[in-house]
Amino acid sequence: MRLDVGCHDRDVMYAARLRPGLLGHSAGLSCFPLIILSASMRLRKNKGKERRMAIVREPYGFMNADGGRLKETYGGPPGKVFVECMRIRPDNVESTTAIVFSHPIGGGSFLPLVSALARAGHHVIYCNPRYRGNDTALIMEKCVLDLGGCIADAKTRFGYEKIVLGGWSGGGSLSLFYQDQAEHPTITETPAGDSVDLAGAGLIPADAILLLAAHVSRSTTMTEWLDPSILDEDRPFDRDPELDIHAADCPHQPPYSAEFVEQFRAAQVARNRRITARALEQLAEIRASAEPDGERCFVVQGTMCDVRWLDPAQDPSDRRPGTCYLGDPRIANDGPVGLARFTTLRSWLSQWSLDESRADGVGNASRVSCPVLVISNSADLACTPSHAQRLYAAVASEDKQIETIKGADHYYIERPDLLPAAVKTVSDWMRARRLFGAPAPQG
Repeated sequence: MRLDVGCHDRDVMYAARLRPGLLGHSAGLSCFPLIILSASMRLRKNKGKERRMAIVREPYGFMNADGGRLKETYGGPPGKVFVECMRIRPDNVESTTAIVFSHPIGGGSFLPLVSALARAGHHVIYCNPRYRGNDTALIMEKCVLDLGGCIADAKTRFGYEKIVLGGWSGGGSLSLFYQDQAEHPTITETPAGDSVDLAGAGLIPADAILLLAAHVSRSTTMTEWLDPSILDEDRPFDRDPELDIHAADCPHQPPYSAEFVEQFRAAQVARNRRITARALEQLAEIRASAEPDGERCFVVQGTMCDVRWLDPAQDPSDRRPGTCYLGDPRIANDGPVGLARFTTLRSWLSQWSLDESRADGVGNASRVSCPVLVISNSADLACTPSHAQRLYAAVASEDKQIETIKGADHYYIERPDLLPAAVKTVSDWMRARRLFGAPAPQG
């Protein structure tokens, strides 16, 4: 069967089958060489000669334990979750190193950069945590456990000796959170007080980290995008006209004064803390009730309201003013796919709360000792330059480097011609640290 999935080169996808007993889990998925999909092929020229490059996609996965009475993912047996993975590698090219990408809600195995790295000779694994495609009840600490399971599995299943974490976008802060806990394991419960043993999980530290178009954290990004004109969460459409920058009659118009930006940012922080206080109060009520494992869900309106989208002088870059990665920020502000639009008490505390979330990229980076490469895309409509700069400044490792891909957008979709520059930067950096290249000959 042939299907054009929009890839640049011929992708060969392997089917998967169940295999029991993987890494002590009840079941896993193992790959076998049945071609079930071949995507469109593009011929590329190299020094006047046409050549074709092929990458192989192997879907697989494993079961991970999930304790507690409260179920956060849909379907599946009690006490277990399934972690989907995809290995993307160049056909007939071996490697002792794997770049392991992950993101709190996954879904990036077909990202242009992920595929381009494989076409350049890298072995890439994309790990979809248990919350694949739905972060309503997401707990960041459990994303760390799933990423840790993927890394341990990759070493056992495929024999990789070195692991480089691929922290793209929201995967950047997840990678830093993981590495921090792998190097300095301390966490035994979530911010809500539920048991989650990262300290005893035996997380394997990665050998290096790539922070690619990454933001500093979900909680900080959420706060910088929160609509501060919402003063009452029960009346989210009664908005303070002084702070409602999406309203045509707002008294403050771009370019914004430094005084207004300071007022705006302070009001965003205050709103995040009000939501956090409310979540903690309601969680305490649940804990004291007859059903202490209960949960409450809620809606957060107004989550795409940042002066940067309307005023290009704020955190200046090559991005287009008046838009964001979700389109028109005025529409996205209350649209169905905004950050934290649907969430729970426990999830808010773990991933969105500025004060309670432990997935703090800047704080985690300050305790990371492995080599780190930071790449910023200058036309990024999601992760602006200050995020890359804050991450780079925070990294404790002496072996750190920051680069900018001039003109690149967040996904490399608008400027695919800039993908080679990003791939070369990653490849050169990894090669210099003996993390890229064919295995050494034996004997």
